[in-house]
Amino acid sequence: MVTRREFLDTLVVGAAGLAIASTAKSYGQILGANDRLNFAIIGLNGRGYAHLASLKANQDTARISHVCDVDGDILKKFAGDAERELGYAPATDRDFRHVLQSKDVDAITIATPEHWHTPMAIAGLRAGKHVYIEKPCSHNPAEGVLLVQAQRKYGKLVQMGNQRRSNPLVIEAVDKVHNGLIGTPCFGKGWYANTRKSIGFGKVIPVPAQLDWELWQGPAPRRPYTDNIHPYNWHWFRLYGAGEALNNGTHEIDVCRWAMGVDYPQRITSSGGRYHFKDDWQFYDTLVTSFDYGDKMISWEGNSCSGMRYYGRDRGSTILGTTGSILIDGNGYEVYDLKGNKLSEIKAGNVISSSDLMGRDTMTDAHFANFIAAIRKGEKLNSPIEIGNVDVTILQLSNIAWEVSRELRLDTTDGKILNDAEAMKLWGREYEKGWEPHL
Repeated sequence: MVTRREFLDTLVVGAAGLAIASTAKSYGQILGANDRLNFAIIGLNGRGYAHLASLKANQDTARISHVCDVDGDILKKFAGDAERELGYAPATDRDFRHVLQSKDVDAITIATPEHWHTPMAIAGLRAGKHVYIEKPCSHNPAEGVLLVQAQRKYGKLVQMGNQRRSNPLVIEAVDKVHNGLIGTPCFGKGWYANTRKSIGFGKVIPVPAQLDWELWQGPAPRRPYTDNIHPYNWHWFRLYGAGEALNNGTHEIDVCRWAMGVDYPQRITSSGGRYHFKDDWQFYDTLVTSFDYGDKMISWEGNSCSGMRYYGRDRGSTILGTTGSILIDGNGYEVYDLKGNKLSEIKAGNVISSSDLMGRDTMTDAHFANFIAAIRKGEKLNSPIEIGNVDVTILQLSNIAWEVSRELRLDTTDGKILNDAEAMKLWGREYEKGWEPHL
C-alpha cells in the first residue's frame, strides 16, 4: 500500500480516475443526475450517519456516490444502511485517496477522527473537490491556518459543520441581539454536560483484521494499537483528538462569538482536570475557560462526566447584555429582562441531547442545503472555513492554556500567542514522516 505524500501529490496532476462502480438500484438515482452533486462520505461511524440523513434530505440536489471508511466492518454496515435509506448502493472503498481520484465526486464530507480533518480536507481541495468538514476543522492551530490558505489557493468551497449557523431560530436570535434586543452584549457563557464513562487502561493487542491501522493513523506519529482507541475513544488521546472543548464546545462558543461580534480575544485562561476517573483519558473531564475581549468576555464550561444541567439543558449558550439576556440552544431561544424574568420564548419543538452522538437534525439538513446551494448557485456559505476556524483556534488555545497552566495573551489579528515560546510550541504538532499536510 502506498502511504506517502507522493500518492496525494498525484491528485494534483490528475489521475485518469479509478473505476469504482456504483450500482443503480432505482430510476430515481439516475434521473436528473447531471443536476445533482455527487458526494462522498468519509468516516462512517457516528456523525457519518448525520451526513447520510442530511444528504438524503437534500436528494433533489445531491446524491451519495461513495462511502468510505478504513474499518471494513463499519463500512459494510454503513453501506447496507445507506442502500436501505437511499434505494441505491453507493460505491464503497476503504482508502479515501481512491475516492479523491474519482472524477464523479464533486464534494467530500469528512467525519473521521480529528487528526485527519485538515490533511484530508487539503487533499480533497487539491483534488478539485468541495469539502464539508466536521468540527473541529483542525487538530491544532497551525493546521487551521494551512486549511484556510488551501481553500484560498484551490478555490473550492469549505464549510465547517457548526450547523447552528444554518438553524433559522438561532439566526433569528442572533439577528435580534445584533439589533439591540438585550442592549450591548457583555458576557457569553456556553456549556456542555454528559455522563461519559471511563475508557480504562488500554491493552496492546493485534490490529483487528477489518481495520487498516496504518491508514487510520495517517499523519499521526505511529503507536501500537490498543483496545480502547477505536472507534470512538480517540477523542481523549492527544495524538488523535482535541478533547471535549473541541468535540462539543465549538458549537456553543460559535453562537456566543457570533452573537457578540468578536473574533480572537486578548487573553485566555483555562483550568480543570481529569477528576472523575483514573484511566488513559489524556484531557480534562471538567474544564472552565474564559476568553477576555477587554470590553466583554465569553466562557465555556465542559463537564464530560457529570450530567448536571444549566437551565434544564445539557448544552446551550446565554448572552448577557446591558438591558437583558438571551438563552439560545439548538431548539430555539428565550429572552429575559435584567432581573431574570422570562419575557418571551420561541421553540422549534425538538429536543437535542448531549447523549446523541450522531446528531441527525433539521439544522444539519439546512447546513448541507446551504453548502449545496453555495456550490450550485453561488449562495453565501453560512460557515466558510475562515469563520469556523476562529472558533476552533481559540478553543485549541484554551487547551494550550490548560496544558501550560497559565494565562495566554494573544495577537488579536490572528490568535498567535504573545511572549510565550513554550506555549507557542504547542501551536502545531509532530507528524509521521511523509504524511505532513501541505499546500
